[in-house]
Amino acid sequence: MSEPILRVEDLRTQFFTSRGVVRAVDGVSFHVDAGETVAVVGESGCGKTITALSILRLVPEPGRIVSGKILFKGRDIVEMDSEEVRDYRGNDVAMIFQDPMTSMNPVTKVGAQIKEAMTAHDRFSPAEAAKRVVPLLKRVRVPAAERRVSDYPHQFSGGMRQRAMIAMGLANEPSLLIADEPTTALDVTVQAQVIQLLKQLNRELGTAIVLITHNTALVASMCSRVIVMYAGRIVEEGPVDQIFARPEHPYTWSLLRSVPRVDEARKGRLVSIRGLPPDLVRMPPGCKFHPRCLFKVDKCSKEEPELEEVAPGQQARCWVMMSTVSEETREAAQTSEVAFDVAAEIKKRMRSDARA
Repeated sequence: MSEPILRVEDLRTQFFTSRGVVRAVDGVSFHVDAGETVAVVGESGCGKTITALSILRLVPEPGRIVSGKILFKGRDIVEMDSEEVRDYRGNDVAMIFQDPMTSMNPVTKVGAQIKEAMTAHDRFSPAEAAKRVVPLLKRVRVPAAERRVSDYPHQFSGGMRQRAMIAMGLANEPSLLIADEPTTALDVTVQAQVIQLLKQLNRELGTAIVLITHNTALVASMCSRVIVMYAGRIVEEGPVDQIFARPEHPYTWSLLRSVPRVDEARKGRLVSIRGLPPDLVRMPPGCKFHPRCLFKVDKCSKEEPELEEVAPGQQARCWVMMSTVSEETREAAQTSEVAFDVAAEIKKRMRSDARA
């Protein structure tokens, strides 16, 4: 088996604030094979985007990578100097950011921005870059590309801006593309078009994709493997079909049952994950999910489990695997779930922060 194109080993990224140290990414390890599409899912604040920014060495102040390795084709990105990182970004790895309107220069024409992405990395000469702009826009299905190349970002619709961002990301033919919520704020028709475009690019160009998303339907439609993150840690990882059919971590199980599915007839109500993700400055002891877990036992609040193999190709970090929980217990946990006052929890944290 060939070496993975990307291997992340025990990555820890922290933010040093007046409130304390925010452990945004806390011991994350995973790999991405060449041509593979991997999803990273979880609630907002679980560390997905900071993991992606760490891979690109774009962690904003006051954050920094404090330990771990990020190996791209065997080279450690953490140890690169600024010139090496500049060559690495855009040439080898590109990122599609969540909001294309704020990621593009509003006073520069779209075509000029795509051209600049190529010339800035010295991959193509200015003349070669100029010739490639229109074909790139056509590849991402921007209609009337010859004319729209001279438009400004505000003249593009949300879906077309996202396509232009994808064209910019692919301009230097990277080996790895990181897509951070590429379908956010798009209507369902445009979402489907963007998904189809990414699948086509993966198939035709062999570009490996790391997809950061909340959308489980998107994961099911285009990814081969899924990584579930919570509180800066990976809590479950494995093949998409396997995890969707048999999730082992209660958090993964709750995520999958918090949205309706058209491929199964479900009699029970949707699951609501009560409460809020933990404060990353003051993490709870033991398993970080235990304050919100419906199936916790005493051990969960005292000892944190390791990420261990629970099935061929599947790993989970939990003391109470869902395969050990009966259907009756699952139904009872759902129906007996107490209402959780989120507003009260937010006020409690604000008072605690004020005292600190």
